[in-house]
Amino acid sequence: PLFPSDPAVDNPSGIHNSPGFLIMAKSLPPDDPNLIAMIVDHLKSRGLFDEFRRDCLADVDTKPAYQNLRQRVDNFVSNHLANHEWNPSLNKNQLRNELRQRVCKSGMLESGVDRIISQVVDPKQHHIFKPQIEKAVHEFMATEMNEEVVPNPPPEPEKQELPAPTSGTP
Repeated sequence: PLFPSDPAVDNPSGIHNSPGFLIMAKSLPPDDPNLIAMIVDHLKSRGLFDEFRRDCLADVDTKPAYQNLRQRVDNFVSNHLANHEWNPSLNKNQLRNELRQRVCKSGMLESGVDRIISQVVDPKQHHIFKPQIEKAVHEFMATEMNEEVVPNPPPEPEKQELPAPTSGTP
């Protein structure tokens, strides 16, 4: 089967090409990976995920969890750098990588991001994201239900040029 991400599929309307048939979403069971991929492609094509991302990013720096994480990381970096004496021969890339590893191992990012998600994404999940996704899915399925599964038309035979009629006897 061809998937929506397959470059061989031109899928602007949720229709998948398969040898001899156009397969519509209505012919697939609800948990079919092709149907799910078709719906996700539809949501992406409408820019819904980009809209959600912009909405969340616009909100993130106003939340206490973000401000707290930023302060914790700033303090961690400052304390780490305080233990290193600056000189021109200092290998900055090595120091940067060491610092990155220590920040990751500390666990502060993981817990901080979880708190940010709970303050930014969770409140929008049921009141903003879910209704918009449901509406888009209903529109997608309604469009699909109005169309039928039809055989792909056979390719048109190549037209051969007929000789021009000549005047005179046949």
